[in-house]
Amino acid sequence: MFRFGKNAPFHSEAGAQMNEASVDIQEIRANGMVFRCRVCGPPGGEPVILLHGFPESSAMWVRAMGVLAEKGYRCLAPDQRGYSPGARPKDRGAYAMDRVASDVIALADALDFENFHLVGHDWGAGCGWTVVQLFPERLLSWTALSLPHMAAFGKAIRTVPEQKKKSWYMAFFQLPVLPELALGWWALERVWRRAGDEVADYRTLFKPYSARRAVLHWYRAVRRRTVTYGDVRVPTLFLWGNKDEAIGRAGAEDTRRFMRGDYTFVELHAGHWLPREDFEGVMGPLLEHLHAHERRSSAP
Repeated sequence: MFRFGKNAPFHSEAGAQMNEASVDIQEIRANGMVFRCRVCGPPGGEPVILLHGFPESSAMWVRAMGVLAEKGYRCLAPDQRGYSPGARPKDRGAYAMDRVASDVIALADALDFENFHLVGHDWGAGCGWTVVQLFPERLLSWTALSLPHMAAFGKAIRTVPEQKKKSWYMAFFQLPVLPELALGWWALERVWRRAGDEVADYRTLFKPYSARRAVLHWYRAVRRRTVTYGDVRVPTLFLWGNKDEAIGRAGAEDTRRFMRGDYTFVELHAGHWLPREDFEGVMGPLLEHLHAHERRSSAP
């Protein structure tokens, strides 16, 4: 199914009122590390795991978690490997996609989430596409924001001039030291300008040099190809903004080539930071997708 523009109007007072006081921040041990996580929603609710991207944290999901909790979902949003102080390996190889994907499964196991819905934005979507590839049996549904199927995106970077130009920063992040020094300024000027209450969390997270080095290792480890990305049979929703400054149309449209199950593509009139730029445009199709693939909705 292809949709263009915003879906039917979506409104929620819970999303507008959600703040840090409404979310339980927990330290959860998984994969031999300790992850700082935001948790909310009824304990018996169907699980949803939300993965943030770069350079943000689980704080980006607070408003969405309020809406999901209101609908009865149990939400877990971790500060991922490198972002959590207790989950910050020094070796860049530790940030290969199969390793970060295994964190998601370990966290799900720690909370007894046998099967769950998965949502990811930016590098969180990169991690999510990897979970889809390696652990499809654990997922009820998958929702990717901004980042296409990894094979489609990789092909676009190699062959599409527009995407090569948009991805200039990925080469810059391979340099030693300089990206770490520039990260705070770059994020403040280019990413966090309209992040609101989230900025305080990001400033604290990225203050240590070790944190900046760790999160940049996600880019540096990507050249270690530890996963082969192919067909997807997990029910998938992909949301992409046609004003995205980092992700072009080629990879977004080519994602369909790998879909072998239920698939919905939603094109929004927004940029890269979809939950911030078009919250209603994200939450409408997300809630529809989750509801369609709930365990109880398919019960006889």
